[in-house]
Amino acid sequence: MELAIVGLGRMGGNMARRLDRAGHRVVAFNRSPEKTREIIAEGLEGVFTPAEVIASLAAPRTVWIMVPAGDATESTIEEFAALLSPGDTIVDGGNSNFHDSKRRHASLAARGLHFVDAGISGGVWGLENGYGTMVGGDREAVAPLEPIFLALAPEGGYIHCGPAGAGHYTKMVHNGIEYGLMQAYAEGFEILHASEYPLDLEAVAKAWQHGTVIRSWLLELAGLAYEQHGEGLSDIKGWVADSGEGRWTVQEAMDLDVPAPVITLSLQARFRSRQEESYGGRVLAALRQQFGGHAVKQG
Repeated sequence: MELAIVGLGRMGGNMARRLDRAGHRVVAFNRSPEKTREIIAEGLEGVFTPAEVIASLAAPRTVWIMVPAGDATESTIEEFAALLSPGDTIVDGGNSNFHDSKRRHASLAARGLHFVDAGISGGVWGLENGYGTMVGGDREAVAPLEPIFLALAPEGGYIHCGPAGAGHYTKMVHNGIEYGLMQAYAEGFEILHASEYPLDLEAVAKAWQHGTVIRSWLLELAGLAYEQHGEGLSDIKGWVADSGEGRWTVQEAMDLDVPAPVITLSLQARFRSRQEESYGGRVLAALRQQFGGHAVKQG
């Protein structure tokens, strides 16, 4: 098959490479030309304008958008929708909000264009290991693209989740679960680090990978992080971003009256990580001093 990949960042570039290795024809385009030149130097096809993207593909065309969620995705979809013809397909592989995906599906359908939302998991390791691929959209739009989805995913890692928005919805909850898992590992290793025992945390992480009920790829990555940065992780600042999906998962849980305390608290822990000093912590210390005469540390 042939398609264009628009956006050659950490995910988009490696997805283009994986599809090329699988024998698909990929036309690569990035807003800044340096990434396009880089991928051309590796032997892939690349172009430098949206018009060239369209001209390089035979109808019906497939344009896969891999740019940051929000305004960048919105403007890129609109730009290509204006150039495409009825029967062509836009795939959004970014971490878009599923509400936006449902809206875009309806808007593009009114213009005769197909829209498919694809939640993609795999990070920088996806080129070699494959990408978990969670797809939403009309069956008639998804079915012709399944050779692409199957090439991206490892065996068993592709699923057509349902109608428009279902792919991004499933990826949203996937990322919410990821927040909770990461927080549990972080708390456990902090307890081990603070203990009286001279534990080798890299060795613990790697030993836990064999036969234990908490073995996982995230745990494997914890062992790799200790191997690369040392037990103290002293060259890493404990400032943790969130890219939106955790917030959306918590909001969806609230909207559905579903209790999700672990995911919610893991999101709050990320907010706390960004504070040099917690104002709320100061209030707590002041209250303890007021009612119980407890000592406070001076700032």
